[in-house]
Amino acid sequence: MTDEAVTKTDTAAGPAAERRAAMIAIAAWLLPGLGHALMRMWSRALACLLCVGALVFCGAGMRGNLFGWETADPFSRLGFVADAGSGVFYWIAKSVESGGPDVSHADGDYGTRLLAAAGVLNLLAALHAYEAARGRKA
Repeated sequence: MTDEAVTKTDTAAGPAAERRAAMIAIAAWLLPGLGHALMRMWSRALACLLCVGALVFCGAGMRGNLFGWETADPFSRLGFVADAGSGVFYWIAKSVESGGPDVSHADGDYGTRLLAAAGVLNLLAALHAYEAARGRKA
């Protein structure tokens, strides 16, 4: 098979495959592990769901700070991107947060870091799901 034949085959399935990969990435971001589950990667899907869920549960339990978008501080916006990376868990933790954050103690500060780590982990898992859907990684 020549390089021209490979290029023609790749471009013929390109737009549909890219759209499917993008939808899988969005699903993986919204619900951790869903993108891998849609591709029948059950162990990775379960690992993503449990790890991100545990990090958010522990971070919210420690009363970590969940950043909002409404601030003018660029570092707080970066914190929002990291927190919102956990998908639906961000809004669940935001709705459960009744007493507000308590970052005056070490627990609250560690909780803030756990919430950010959960978001970044889920964003990396969504990126992996996107690349796997494109056929570049497994």
